[in-house]
Amino acid sequence: MTCRAPMPPDLEHYRQQHKLRLSYMPWLYATLKPEHRAWAEEWQQHWQSYLCSVETVQLGQNCFIAPEARLFAEPGRPIIVGDNSYIAADCVIHGPITLGAGVSINHHVTLDGGRRGIHIGRNTRIAAYSCAYAFNHGMAADHPIQDQPVTSRGIYIGEDVWIGAKTGIVDGVTIGDGAIIGMGSQVTRDIAPYTKVAGNPAHLIGQRR
Repeated sequence: MTCRAPMPPDLEHYRQQHKLRLSYMPWLYATLKPEHRAWAEEWQQHWQSYLCSVETVQLGQNCFIAPEARLFAEPGRPIIVGDNSYIAADCVIHGPITLGAGVSINHHVTLDGGRRGIHIGRNTRIAAYSCAYAFNHGMAADHPIQDQPVTSRGIYIGEDVWIGAKTGIVDGVTIGDGAIIGMGSQVTRDIAPYTKVAGNPAHLIGQRR
């Protein structure tokens, strides 16, 4: 059997595929060639303007927000995104959330700010399928879980933190600057700056310095 060479895609099909690639790998946005940068910036400007008109979202300069991401920010629960940050496809982000400059949120990440919010410092990286929930339910045995009161203490993630794929972060946790969280970890207590942790629950495995 002889396989024929595929026909080259037309320009519109090529751009649609390129947009999808950027949505799932948005770090490529910063390295686009000038001929691609022009249409990509126009596409992003249109999408970001729409998003800011329907949700309480503030976006810095040169951000990338995948149209496939879901950002929900009611009045009083804003999402604030710093310059040069990006949010990839299939993320679910519910304010209040604050991202510093240069933050990257990879695909399928879930962040819920509860009442007290999630703060993420500059240049932090959160890998795919991670989640952070800044709220919790009561667990008393005399009431069903659905009837338990909800509490929120907030989550603080420092600068230059790397959070590995499929990490979970619970309410009330502080992760210090420069920390590294191993893939699949469950962060249930504060993490000191510049430490390496991993496991369930996450525990110390090394130091960056």
